[in-house]
Amino acid sequence: MTTTIAIIGLGLIGGSMALALQKHGGYTILGYDRDPATQDAALASGAVQNIPCPEALGQAELLILALPPKAAVSCLRETREYLRPGTLVTDVCGVKRQIVEACEPLCREKSLCFLGGHPMAGRERGGFLNATGNLFRGASYILTPTPHTSESAVRRMRQIASHLGCAGVTVTDPEEHDRMIAFTSQLPHVLAGAYVQSPQCPDHKGYSAGSYRDVSRVAAVDETLWSQLFLMNQDKLCDELDGLIARLQAAREAVASGNQTAVAEVIRRGRLVKERLGE
Repeated sequence: MTTTIAIIGLGLIGGSMALALQKHGGYTILGYDRDPATQDAALASGAVQNIPCPEALGQAELLILALPPKAAVSCLRETREYLRPGTLVTDVCGVKRQIVEACEPLCREKSLCFLGGHPMAGRERGGFLNATGNLFRGASYILTPTPHTSESAVRRMRQIASHLGCAGVTVTDPEEHDRMIAFTSQLPHVLAGAYVQSPQCPDHKGYSAGSYRDVSRVAAVDETLWSQLFLMNQDKLCDELDGLIARLQAAREAVASGNQTAVAEVIRRGRLVKERLGE
């Protein structure tokens, strides 16, 4: 018996989900994207079996909203009436508090179940043409249930994550998700963007190696999406930015002092943290 999944948004994440689940087998994928060329490409590749009309969403046992945050909420508001009671709805957004607060009540009103999700995978370039069935291999998948979430919904999404190729599932609450993502994801994007704005950056060739690539890699992102993510996690991201600015200021003061012992101590503290983590 196959499971029918509807995926709305066939960009990098949604398209890669469709490809991975098709590769695993046992799924019928209904896929929709507002771009007709993307829909055609997804159908031609076999990533999806059908582009459903709204009424056809009632066939789905699981709806994945693979959309930016604001679009995900709007889409759920428009499509929930077509879903049958008991359908599980999830998202892939990089923020969780505002998404869960908006989507969970919308689902409960129609006897649907919402479970926030965030696959920790991506690439510098988006869109279906960059989608791959291996995108989630070895990745972590974060789930953010609330007291309203059934255990069966969590079990089902654990299985989906496994079939996508994820190495593990992290279950947490929306508050903790947003606190940690401010550090692990959003702060590096701010840092990379600021780093490449140095007037030295255009002349880096011939002078750069791994350090430049590592720090600058995530500067090339979609500002429309990431500005949404930053502002929807404003408080947590500002906390991380304040801490980083303070540490950078301390490093600058040590360098400006000309005191090698002070500079070595700044470097040592970072080294010890990294060594303790063993990564």
